[in-house]
Amino acid sequence: MTEQQSKVALSHVNQQGEANMVDVTEKSMTSRTATAVGYIKMTPETLALINQGDNKKGDVFAVARIAGIQAAKKCSDLIPLCHPLMLTKVKVDFEIDEQQSQIKVTSLCRLTGQTGVEMEALTAVSVACLTLFDMCKAADPAMEIFGIKVLTKEGGKSGNWQA
Repeated sequence: MTEQQSKVALSHVNQQGEANMVDVTEKSMTSRTATAVGYIKMTPETLALINQGDNKKGDVFAVARIAGIQAAKKCSDLIPLCHPLMLTKVKVDFEIDEQQSQIKVTSLCRLTGQTGVEMEALTAVSVACLTLFDMCKAADPAMEIFGIKVLTKEGGKSGNWQA
């Protein structure tokens, strides 16, 4: 941990150590963007089913994309101290990696507002991965979701950040 990281206080805990929703009233409205990534690993046979569009539940990527977008929009309903945000863009994409027998899920969330969109990007990726799992669990109950993290954040007082 760097010296700067050790000096940063937890913003969602007040002076008494109680859970606290951060007051963003005085923060400037700025353009804010975050991207996140996650992976779901499966058997080559399950990946082939998805790739060929042979899943009995239908278009796996279409359903997972909509689920991820919807999840980003509902983030404040899931994470107790998250601010409800007026997102202006949510994008969820999939990249098949046949060599590793996995799917890379990425999300981008954007708005002009007073707080960042990292949680929305993470939620979009998480729920898209969970939806892929749900759509394919009959074929492969041992799938593994991993590597969910923020890749980039842009805007706000703290500026830009990249993993």
